[in-house]
Amino acid sequence: MDAFNRAWIISNSKEVIETYSEGITLRQLYYRLVARGMTNDVQHYKRVVASMTEARWNGDVEMEAFVDRERQMYGETKAQERELGDEITNAQEQIQAWMSSYKLDTWSNQPKFVEVWIEKKALQGVFEGPCRAHAVALAPCKGYASLTFLNEAKERFESATGDGKEVVILYFGDYDPSGEDIPRSIKENLVRMGAEVEVVRVALNLELIKSLRLPGVPPKSTDSRTAKWDGARAVELDAVEPKMLERMCRDAIRNHFDEDLHAELLSREEKERQEFRKELKKFVNKKGSA
Repeated sequence: MDAFNRAWIISNSKEVIETYSEGITLRQLYYRLVARGMTNDVQHYKRVVASMTEARWNGDVEMEAFVDRERQMYGETKAQERELGDEITNAQEQIQAWMSSYKLDTWSNQPKFVEVWIEKKALQGVFEGPCRAHAVALAPCKGYASLTFLNEAKERFESATGDGKEVVILYFGDYDPSGEDIPRSIKENLVRMGAEVEVVRVALNLELIKSLRLPGVPPKSTDSRTAKWDGARAVELDAVEPKMLERMCRDAIRNHFDEDLHAELLSREEKERQEFRKELKKFVNKKGSA
């Protein structure tokens, strides 16, 4: 047994888990531990899985610390008893919320139409925050995007370009033969479908890998693109600290966002919200007296 035993894994895992507010996948944890020096191979990955299984059963790590983004529930079995008084209160709160709900689309007067695309669905939780804060769509590709996925994107982009906007995809993926090739594939296929789009690869790149001193491994020999890849060592996007990824995402979005135009939008929004409230009050009063 080397230095990366169960005690080392659990101790370091606790520190890593604390940096993920919305949960972490086992794969993400593994690559964060690799970034801390642990050997990157199948044996050590299995050791992480076994350690986290034991730690959760023993109560050393919360069950809720991890998320499974590959398995999801659909629908909901509802069985809660309701009280009329509570429902009346809820309805009143909803009416009050509607009074303040008027909001213009953040990007409606912007010259660009921006989406964030990421190679891995496992990192969705990391990117959701900054994308939600800036009202930008997030697309987890799960590797190479399917033609169905791209065709749906093409339809969104055609609508945006029809409104005179420039479409930009901000892409985040691994630094490896496939990870570097995916943006090319996205651009070529969308153009072939007739879409006008700019694909900006934000990460990972060699400059960032060197600045963060991220450890790498030889690229997969099973990847058909490895023979033509000029990189030396592959690095997973998961190895980057989540706060860093969030900051990179925010900065990339802001680079394509005009703050002056946004200020104009907010001014117009406030004026129209007052008229919106006025008309809603008139409607409620009218219905209440009927």
